[in-house]
Amino acid sequence: MQQLGDWLKGLGLGEYLQRFTENGIDLSVLSDLTDQDLKELGVLLGHRRKMERAIAELRGGAGAKAVQGGRAQLVPEDRAERRQLTVMFCDLVGSTALSASMDPEDIREIIAAFQRSVAKGVQRFGGFVAKYMGDGVLVYFGYPQAHEDAAERAVRAALDIIPAIGRIKTGTGVKLKVRIGVATGVAVVGDLIGEGAAQEQVVVGDTPNLAARLQALAEPGSIVIAAATRRLLGDWFQLREIARSQVKGFSKSIEAYVVEGLSKTESRFESVRSARLTGFVGREQEIVHLLDLKNLAWQGEGRVVLIAGEAGMGKSRLTAWLVDRIASEPHTALRYQCSPYHGNSALYPFIEQIEAAAKIKPDEAPEEQLEKLEAVLAMEAQTSLQSPPCLPHCSRSRSVNAIPPSR
Repeated sequence: MQQLGDWLKGLGLGEYLQRFTENGIDLSVLSDLTDQDLKELGVLLGHRRKMERAIAELRGGAGAKAVQGGRAQLVPEDRAERRQLTVMFCDLVGSTALSASMDPEDIREIIAAFQRSVAKGVQRFGGFVAKYMGDGVLVYFGYPQAHEDAAERAVRAALDIIPAIGRIKTGTGVKLKVRIGVATGVAVVGDLIGEGAAQEQVVVGDTPNLAARLQALAEPGSIVIAAATRRLLGDWFQLREIARSQVKGFSKSIEAYVVEGLSKTESRFESVRSARLTGFVGREQEIVHLLDLKNLAWQGEGRVVLIAGEAGMGKSRLTAWLVDRIASEPHTALRYQCSPYHGNSALYPFIEQIEAAAKIKPDEAPEEQLEKLEAVLAMEAQTSLQSPPCLPHCSRSRSVNAIPPSR
């Protein structure tokens, strides 16, 4: 989005960057925009004319424009590269039936709302909307910006998109649903094909085709992922294997899984690495110090420990060792964990814990969520008369020694 921001600032129209970003517009689709598109984005008439002249120059050039010193210059983009990519394909269910029973302008509004909802969910998790295809959307995770957890980001985005699509108002009482397919594999990405407004960056390889085929296997309101994607997810999600299917374009039957939601794993460390742990070696000094502090806390002298260090040094492993070490001793362990995907929610760890305790689902009506919340809080209030409150991710025992959360 940096190049898009520079392009807009070069025209003196930087105030429109947020609107473009919210609608999934970047330099790769800029040349496709029409006057009507800009009008729908809320661009003023005079500003539309400025943008249209600049877009016309883009269509006549060799690639996208970057801005240096306030002047636009052409920068070649036809630089394909080989990389591992996670591809998501979203398809709106029943759009053909809706088209037959609704006015075309109303259908257009529904499709636009569908595309905005997908773009918003994708943007939140660092994805890239590659192409809108009417009632379908093609999304890349791992391009143009690479992420080591691209597969996880794709599935989390899909879980956000499904309830968001269900909240779109159709005016007919029909609840919209979407089918989503996710696949991961090595591909060549970045080739430019077509000319003018039809020019786009494409991914060459089986991965996009597999994502589209998996989408076709999905039930309305569900997500189907490929085996390669599943291997990268650890234990973060509840998955259900489905029968192998023979799909068009693939000689062998396809192994696939349905995503049923987030798992109840207590920490990121356990969900991703628990199956690959080796013996715990070293850190004797840190271990002795932790046990000394634990003994002081057990004697009534409260202690708080902060374990800090660079990523990969073993902070979570050290904390996990301590939890295992005192598992047989009476205590109450409370675990709260932050998430890189919820940086805008300061209370996310507590919200997530309460939602898990109340068994609240994202696609439930607000009234139903409130009813569940009131029920679990009433139960906890009654329980706390006999013992300390304890929500999920908490193991209650006879005394109330607490392990502070690790970060």
